[in-house]
Amino acid sequence: MKMTSSTTDLLATGQRVIRREAEALSALAGALGDSFSKAVELLMAARGRVIVSGMGKSGHIARKIAATFASTGTPAHFVHPAEASHGDLGMVAEGDVLIVLSNSGETPELADILAHAKRFSIPLVGIAGREGSTLMRQADVGLLLPQVPEACETGIVPTTSTTMTLALGDALAIALMEHRAFTPDHFRLFHPGGKLGSRLLKVGDLMHPNPPLVPEGMMMGDTLVEISRNGFGVVGVTDADGLLTGIITDGDLRRHLDGLMTRKAGEVMTRGPRTIGPEALAGEALAVMNDRKITCLLVTEADTGTDAGRRAIGILHVHDCLRAGLS
Repeated sequence: MKMTSSTTDLLATGQRVIRREAEALSALAGALGDSFSKAVELLMAARGRVIVSGMGKSGHIARKIAATFASTGTPAHFVHPAEASHGDLGMVAEGDVLIVLSNSGETPELADILAHAKRFSIPLVGIAGREGSTLMRQADVGLLLPQVPEACETGIVPTTSTTMTLALGDALAIALMEHRAFTPDHFRLFHPGGKLGSRLLKVGDLMHPNPPLVPEGMMMGDTLVEISRNGFGVVGVTDADGLLTGIITDGDLRRHLDGLMTRKAGEVMTRGPRTIGPEALAGEALAVMNDRKITCLLVTEADTGTDAGRRAIGILHVHDCLRAGLS
């Protein structure tokens, strides 16, 4: 194929496509009405799962919509309409809700899954670009895409239509998520891996329980043995009630080298160490360690800042945060 477009022409095409799709999304936002609220209410009432289906490009969009639902607290999965005709209809059961995508609303491969929904009274949300199409007629709630041109000049390549469908799926998912008061803690449960998961990890998820602790009255000879044994390079110091009063680091050891072995832990420790609570985000702990140029934080029953007087329940090392993907 002979290439005739200049660099300027290529840039103009890219800008035209993005502007056209942006205009389509604006038109979609303006076209939303009561049917959108009804669709959300229908999905909210589902006792089972949300089943999303579509053929071709709509199928690719359907997969993403199902994944977004599932990751934001709405159990969902994708069912391929052609596979549904060969046994996968068993994946669509009473209590589920169907979302079916088809720009034309007449995709022949959808016939069996639509019939299945009708036969077993499975609620159906249809998303299509043609009013009065088969899909829109059979849907309990129909979401009609506005009539806007595709991004290509021929008007045949699914572009603005699929972009609008994807955005509409996102809108449904976020509406459900906000209605259910879905929190970052819930999100973390569905995203334990990757950058998103690591950003939502809490100190309690990464800390080592049973932190190294010595009483204030322990002689420094025995304290040094404990520091060497635990591998963290620090040790917490507690009072007679077992509450944290200080910490001993390598800096404290250097400052008290003269006569160190004749001293007790309470004489060498730094009082009021910086601590953190188990419910704090691990990223916050890493920021504290970076800011203070320290490698460990003692974890107490609650975030006590620089105050002592609480029981230490764990210890967090900077390497624990880095291994979890925080940086």
